[in-house]
Formats: sequence, C-alpha cells, structure tokens
Amino acid sequence: MPKHYLFLLAAIVSEVIGTSALNASQQFTRPLPTLVVAIGYGLSFYLLTHVLKVMPVGVVYAIWSGLGVVLITLAGLVLFAQKIDLPAALGMAMIVGGVIVIHLFSGTTSH
Repeated sequence: MPKHYLFLLAAIVSEVIGTSALNASQQFTRPLPTLVVAIGYGLSFYLLTHVLKVMPVGVVYAIWSGLGVVLITLAGLVLFAQKIDLPAALGMAMIVGGVIVIHLFSGTTSH
C-alpha cells in the first residue's frame, strides 16, 4: 500500500476519534474529551497535508469525508447506541460506492 494511503487512513481514523469525542466533550465542558477532539482533528489535518502532496484536494476530501461519515456512523452505533434508518444506510452505501469508483477508476489516486 502506498505511503500516502496509510497517511489518509490514519487521517480518517484520527478524525473519527476526534468526532466521537465531540459527543463526550458535552459542548467542550469536559477537559479530557475536549483535548481528544483537538488532538484528533489536529493530527487528522496534519496527516492530510502529506496526502495532498500526491493527490488532488477534491479527491482526498471525498475519500476522507466519505469514509469518515461511514466510520463515525458505526462508532455512533457501537459507542452511543445511535440508530440509522434505511435511507441513511443506503446513502452511506452510495458514498462508499463513490469512494470505490474513485479508487478503481480515477488516475488521480495512483502515485
């Protein structure tokens, strides 16, 4: 796997951790979860800068945000017992499909 994909994957995971901590921070009133939010987002953006050296920002953002949406939804299901309905699940399936199309057919992702 190319190094920039590892950075992108780590950026996605960092963003999901930061977003998960948003709920636990209770509007930034709890210090530890608030720190996790700041570190999660800061690390995610830092890692994205390395990916942007070899991939266009639009493609990077599509993959980062698309997979982030799916993973944060799964985290919500597991950590916070949040439910999603069928239209939301179908929409996320289309997002994943879009990421797959970008990965398989776009020349902008291969360096």
